[in-house]
Amino acid sequence: MRQVQFFIFFSIVLTVYGLINWYIFSRGLMSFEPGTGLRRVFILAFWFLVISYPLGRILEKIYLSHLSDLITWAGAFWLAAMVYLLMAVIAFDLLRMVNHFTPFFDKIIPQALLDRPYFFTIGIATTVFLLVFAGHLNALLPRTEQLTINLNKKLPQMDQIRIAMVSDIHLGTVISTKRLSSIIEHLNSVEPDVIMIPGDLVDEDLDPVIRQNLGALFGKLNAPLGVYASTGNHEYIGGADAAVDYLSKHDIIVLRDTTVEIIPGLWVIGRNDIESDRFAGEKRKSLAEITKNIPSGDVRIVLDHQPRAYKEAQEQNTDLILSGHTHHGQLWPFNYITQSMFPLSWGYKQFGQMHAYVSSGIGTWGPPVRIGNRPEVVVITLNAKVKN
Repeated sequence: MRQVQFFIFFSIVLTVYGLINWYIFSRGLMSFEPGTGLRRVFILAFWFLVISYPLGRILEKIYLSHLSDLITWAGAFWLAAMVYLLMAVIAFDLLRMVNHFTPFFDKIIPQALLDRPYFFTIGIATTVFLLVFAGHLNALLPRTEQLTINLNKKLPQMDQIRIAMVSDIHLGTVISTKRLSSIIEHLNSVEPDVIMIPGDLVDEDLDPVIRQNLGALFGKLNAPLGVYASTGNHEYIGGADAAVDYLSKHDIIVLRDTTVEIIPGLWVIGRNDIESDRFAGEKRKSLAEITKNIPSGDVRIVLDHQPRAYKEAQEQNTDLILSGHTHHGQLWPFNYITQSMFPLSWGYKQFGQMHAYVSSGIGTWGPPVRIGNRPEVVVITLNAKVKN
């Protein structure tokens, strides 16, 4: 049954993907005269980019190589370019419709450009290329977000704990050795007591992670109280058991509907992703069941990849809930969609006595591009009183 669901889901995705690209292609093709060399170059380059991402992901599963990496990278950038080319084509079609009823093109556009419409196509493509390139540079430069939270609870020994949180690293072909080394260096530079990763540490396919031995880099993390993670939807898409087993062998403590007391009186609760049932037939436990053995007065930090189950977390006296998943849209204007879908798309908010933070993530999914938001390392200083 789940295989049928996967087939239907990806069939819909590929159909929509194909229709969008055909629309962009048909409009671009109109600007090139039949039989010209530019037209042939446009056709070949366009369809190579269109098929490159799915082709690269298929090749990864058959035979990992530098060629499959190159094709995947080309396709990943195309995903971002496609978004803005689509917006440009729609805008241009709207202008054409207005011009049809109220002609104005010939009044504001020089005749030399009207006679060479491929200049518009090249100009739009160049503009989108520069935008995507700038977005790629932005994706490589995470900021440090500082946050202080004061709790109305007491701890037996420590009155302050420094948490470094990152989410949505998406390790794989695109986020690999160089990027992970940079992320680890950034995390160590903030001198955390503990590191927390609420999901999507790996990007579906584990093979590129194993091939590049990325897990070995986690041994360089410096957090006296440990590194804790929960599963995200991408761990489940690629096979959660294998991903968790690999991470567990490389110094990452993955909590799957389980808890751990990292210091006396302070518990970390890791929830399985809310879509574990959909992707793996594993219905996750209720938070009440997971936390039933935690004393009521102790501090509770919940790692829950998708920022959805806030009401349930409040009911179970959660002090702090950390999530990711949204990427805050990753590419503008998708942030407006994530803002409408989730109680919190990015940043800090307090729900009653519960504190919540949703990270925009430090990696990327699909295109290695961020436009309209920044990747981040979140540093949370958690203050509590020491029990007398």
